[in-house]
Amino acid sequence: MAKSTETAHLETNFFGDVCEFFDHAAQFTSHPEGLLDQIRSCNSVYRFRFPIRRGNGFEVIDAWRVEHSHHKSPTKGGIRYSDMVNEDEVMALAALMSYKCAIVNVPFGGAKGGIKINPKNYTVAELENITRRYTVELIKKNFIGPGIDVPAPDYGSGEREMSWIADTYQTMNPGQLDALGCVTGKPLALHGIAGRREATGRGVAISIRECVDVAEDMIKLGLTPGLDGKKVIVQGLGNVGYHSAKYLIEFGATVVGFCEYEGAIYNENGLDLDDVFNHRKSTGSILGFSGAQVEFTNSSEGLEQLCDILVPAALENQITEHNIGNIKAKIIAEGANGPTTPAAAAAFIERGCIIIPDMYCNAGGVTVSYFEWLKNLSHVAFGRMDKRYEETANRNLVNMVEKTTGVTLDSVQRNLIIKGATELELVNSGLEDTMIRSYHEIREIKMNNPKIDSLRTAAFVSSIDKIAVSYMNMGIWP
Repeated sequence: MAKSTETAHLETNFFGDVCEFFDHAAQFTSHPEGLLDQIRSCNSVYRFRFPIRRGNGFEVIDAWRVEHSHHKSPTKGGIRYSDMVNEDEVMALAALMSYKCAIVNVPFGGAKGGIKINPKNYTVAELENITRRYTVELIKKNFIGPGIDVPAPDYGSGEREMSWIADTYQTMNPGQLDALGCVTGKPLALHGIAGRREATGRGVAISIRECVDVAEDMIKLGLTPGLDGKKVIVQGLGNVGYHSAKYLIEFGATVVGFCEYEGAIYNENGLDLDDVFNHRKSTGSILGFSGAQVEFTNSSEGLEQLCDILVPAALENQITEHNIGNIKAKIIAEGANGPTTPAAAAAFIERGCIIIPDMYCNAGGVTVSYFEWLKNLSHVAFGRMDKRYEETANRNLVNMVEKTTGVTLDSVQRNLIIKGATELELVNSGLEDTMIRSYHEIREIKMNNPKIDSLRTAAFVSSIDKIAVSYMNMGIWP
């Protein structure tokens, strides 16, 4: 008899997969085994249970918070709300956060949290009670704070839950000036930051654009450089999948397939993102969408359709040794954490294809969370101090040029040149610069060492070296 999805999920060794990738990359570094073991291991694993009142009775909730590495403070990582979450998964995600932050040069250690519930089975009041109680447990053990450990949204959580966490922390820490920096991903009204909601998906799209713009690499794959005309399949229509598709379309790609847990749809000529999203919102399923040429009740079949780029943006272990042989894409861009098992990744790389690794590909979220944290610590929104100054300086420059040259600009041209940067524009600029520089830093490591087989291995080498330097600067290792 086939195993249930939950049973199969629990039997996976996600943290072991991350360590396997780590160990493969560690052979390309020269650090002592003791230091490598310190980098590899989770420093703190906190498992706890707490009761909540439901109806006339009580329910006991299982929860975790894992701090993987303290080479930088604070640690940083999202909180996952899922009935399939387990300790192994939280440890793996915390480890990936350490490596992710190092790759994109964000000064955080890695952490992750998990609450073992299906949010759909609880009322808003019950979810608020669970979230606030979870926060209290973290406070009791000193596992949260703007200089200690800073949570963020993850699968099953969002701005609403982050606002409850921020309010609970503030309530229990009266007078703490930087209290709102205890969590990121907050709504704008509670001093969140513009662009955070779409940051991970935007980062995924930028990482793909950078990859396909390298002519040398695309020629090896038999593809033309650039995103124009590239066919993409996206798994997951949540926050990451939706925004990945949105920006890929803006950059010139064509999304030909969507996969969700209820099934998949495909149209070789392209699918309209918003039409698909609205159809699923109104019907509860992507199946039955009128613009699909073909649909599959088995979601995994959607991953195996013809495309150039596959973007798994759902959960881990979606691409395994059992289905990698049927994947027709030449590029896998890991929008989710750990969607490809080590065996599947090795088989895909052996075919000469490219995997843009999760540690880099989905780092847009933590990058913009870093900007939000800085905003909370400085208590000043980006652009507030200099926007009008920039506009005045630009206006004076335009006036001088017009007077000198005799050329007069129309109002549209003047406004385009004069306009000062908004917070959203500054955030997007910082995110784009981070993703571009990090991609080429990883690729350069790979190109400079012919023995390094993939971008993932190069990304691990980059992160291991950076974390090792931090530990050595702390005086722990000579």
